[in-house]
Amino acid sequence: MAREKKKEEPPSLGNVISDQTGQFDLRFILWRSFCAEHDIPVETLPSQLDGEQKEKWEELKNSRLRTPGQK
Repeated sequence: MAREKKKEEPPSLGNVISDQTGQFDLRFILWRSFCAEHDIPVETLPSQLDGEQKEKWEELKNSRLRTPGQK
């Protein structure tokens, strides 16, 4: 059962902006998809989210992005 759960989880994405990726950086793509899913204007900053939205964003971000040096 534990093996099945690992297969369902999305792979972690890098959390580093490079000159090559720019607006296509994975964090920006994740943010835009989160905004679309929750009817939030994409110009909104994460710090401007209300309590429940902020919790959902943090959960999504933490599950999909990783910091350098994190495996």
